[in-house]
Amino acid sequence: MNRTTLSLIGAATALAAVTGVAALTGGSSDDADSAAKAATRLPVQRSTLLCPTPSSSDVSSTTYTAYTPKRDGVDAKDGTAELLPAQNPADDVADPGDDGGKGDKNGKDGKKGGRPSPGGDKPVLPLKEPGKPVTTDEDSEGAPALIGTADGRFAPGWTVQQTTTIDAGSGRGILGTACTAPDTDFWFPGVSTDRNRQDFVHLTNPDDAAAEVDLKLYGPSGRLKPSTDESITVPPRSTVPVLLSTLTDQRAASASLRVTARTGRIGAAVQAVDQKAGSDWLPASAVPSTSVAIPGLPKDATSARLVVFAPGADDADLKVRLAGPNNSITPAGHESLHVKSGMTTAIDLGDVTKGEPGSLLLTPEGGDGPATPVVAGLQVTRGKGSDQETAFIPATGAIERSATAADNRTKGSTLSLVAPGATAKVRITASAGAGGGSPVSKTYEVKGGTTQALEPPRPASGKGPYAVTVERLSGGPVHASRMLALPQDGVPMFTIQPLPDDRGMVAVPEAGQDLSLLNDD
Repeated sequence: MNRTTLSLIGAATALAAVTGVAALTGGSSDDADSAAKAATRLPVQRSTLLCPTPSSSDVSSTTYTAYTPKRDGVDAKDGTAELLPAQNPADDVADPGDDGGKGDKNGKDGKKGGRPSPGGDKPVLPLKEPGKPVTTDEDSEGAPALIGTADGRFAPGWTVQQTTTIDAGSGRGILGTACTAPDTDFWFPGVSTDRNRQDFVHLTNPDDAAAEVDLKLYGPSGRLKPSTDESITVPPRSTVPVLLSTLTDQRAASASLRVTARTGRIGAAVQAVDQKAGSDWLPASAVPSTSVAIPGLPKDATSARLVVFAPGADDADLKVRLAGPNNSITPAGHESLHVKSGMTTAIDLGDVTKGEPGSLLLTPEGGDGPATPVVAGLQVTRGKGSDQETAFIPATGAIERSATAADNRTKGSTLSLVAPGATAKVRITASAGAGGGSPVSKTYEVKGGTTQALEPPRPASGKGPYAVTVERLSGGPVHASRMLALPQDGVPMFTIQPLPDDRGMVAVPEAGQDLSLLNDD
């Protein structure tokens, strides 16, 4: 799965600007290393982001925050960044929690007529300059999905955060998600078709041609038998919500969803609503990997449920470790995990953090055969009884250069960094606030095998939401997530977003270089 935000137009522009016309010459695998070394890394010139429909609840509101960090080597004059409303072709979209999971595969409840899609061409959150976030608050009811494009100086590292508060009802809670780049393949371990859950996958098509999308669900015994056509057509520049429990008659408390675009490309995001534990967005897992990092378990987590899926032909045997503030330990009773090929495995870890922040690390158990790639996710609960709130953390890729969380508040933001291998050195920068102020940077060292959970720096004299950028300076790989906690009426409302690399740089080959030898991942 290629998560780069560089479009083909941007790639062509970058190539032409630097190399003239690159010759596609023949080459062998022996030339790959020298080709990669010869490539120049330049800022991307065009980025696309997709934000799902926030909520149809009439007791919800959404804050959008957009930001592009300042970067050296980027033209300081040209460029734009803005989002436009997507169309919603559904006649009527069910409010998660209203119909008890009954409805057709597009979330319709059978009513005639329905709410028209807001659509339109009025830009949302246009940026004026890199380094300064912009923010807006919207009534979530009727708010559309958004399709965004940034180019020129705003493209490298452009990020948009969508944070929704639902004050009451079965979906009450804080629902946060970073708007994502379009792609063709997504994995969502941790979805559910259980009667106590309503999970909607939101599919958004940014392009001018329809996209054909396949949805496949895998439970603890393998593929869940479909009860309807699993192929979905997403019209051009439109969004379609699909209620997962309408795709199969089988009920699974923990399942894995694969979203594949057969034609075109899409953005995919899952909104999970639990009747007892609130709701949040469930982000896609990082690409299948033999070693997995899930950063950012809160120190006061009352329960954690790990969900793992092995998409290949072989079973996976994994070691399970919890990286805490000082070292890595093996959770009692969960030293190892066996995951059968094509099946979803879930284990309850309870209050595994025991009052200290941590991250889960999954590595191959060992043996004679090759290690098996997996995808994974974690459902985390804070609070007890009727005051529970839930959030989801996926397996998260390492930060190659930098990553950003756009919406941070003066209180409630916690940044978690884990270094699974060697010690890593990072620089964390708080941007100016949306209402002014000056950026502030601090440097931290994350000891190998540990998690460092910290309150990120704040802008000097700043007001309003601000962005936090993590830059890896040296050392081993580092993975990150950001928790935003906004408690309300005794409920510990919170949401957690992964911070994968922002793909703000792209490898541009020199003239005469074989493009096929480059790996932009």
